[in-house]
Amino acid sequence: MDLFHIGFLSVRLIDLIDIAIVTFLLYKLYNLLRGGVAINIFIGLLTVYALYWICVKILNMDLLGTILGQFISLGFIALIIVFQQEVRRFLIVLGTNNILSKNNFTRQILPWNWQMTKNPPLDIAAILKACRQMSKDKTGAIMVLAKSSELKYYSNTGDIMDAEISQRLIESIFFKNSPMHDGAIIIVNNKIKAARCVLPVTENVELPAHLGMRHRAAIGITEQSDALAITVSEETGEISIAHEGQIQINVNLDELEKVLREEFGQ
Repeated sequence: MDLFHIGFLSVRLIDLIDIAIVTFLLYKLYNLLRGGVAINIFIGLLTVYALYWICVKILNMDLLGTILGQFISLGFIALIIVFQQEVRRFLIVLGTNNILSKNNFTRQILPWNWQMTKNPPLDIAAILKACRQMSKDKTGAIMVLAKSSELKYYSNTGDIMDAEISQRLIESIFFKNSPMHDGAIIIVNNKIKAARCVLPVTENVELPAHLGMRHRAAIGITEQSDALAITVSEETGEISIAHEGQIQINVNLDELEKVLREEFGQ
C-alpha cells in the first residue's frame, strides 16, 4: 500500500522501514570505523568501486575496468578479511545493544524474557566509595563491569579471584605496592572475577594525547564488548567512564552513580 507519491515515485511503508534500518546500520558502522585506520581502508574501497563504475559504465575503458573488476570480484571475502575486527565489533553491537531489550515497555509486553537468569544487583556503593578514595589518593585503577558477556577470555589473562565486591578489596588490589595493581579487575555478577587482567587497546588515533594506556584499554574493552569500564588516573585522580567505544573524562561521583544505575537497572 502506497503512503504517498512524489512525481512518478511511489513511497510505501516498507520503503520507509527499509531506509530507517539502512540508516541505523550505516550509523553503527560509522561509529565503529571512525577514528581508526579502518575508515581509511573503507574510503579506499569506495574509491576503487567509484573508479570501476566510471571506467566501465561511463568511459568504457575495458583494460582498466578489467583490472579493477578483478579486485572487486573478491567481494565479501576480502571485506571480511580486511575488516575482521570491525565485523566482529559490528556483530557485537547488534547482538548486545538491542533496542527492544533496553526498553522497559517492550520487555513487559513481549512474551519472552530477554535475560534467562537474573543476576545479583551490582554493589554500586562499594564501587563509588573505592573510586572516591582512589581519586583522592591518586591511585591508578581500571575496573571493567561486565554485562551480557562474562569476558572469560580476558579474565583468564589475569588471576582468578571470584571474590565478593568490597571497597577495601578494590583499594588493596590497586594499591601501588600490590602485586596485582598492574592491570584491570573484571567484575561479573557482582563479584571480582579476576584481577591483573590484560585488556585490548583501542586503535582510535583521534584520542587526545594525554590519555594513557589505562584509558585506551578501557575504550578498547568497550569496543570489543558491551561492558562498562571505569578508570582512575594516577596523575590527576580524575575518574573516567568508557562505554561502547566512547569515553567520558573527569566525571564526578554523582555522574558515575547515575550511569551505573542506568546501565545496571537499579
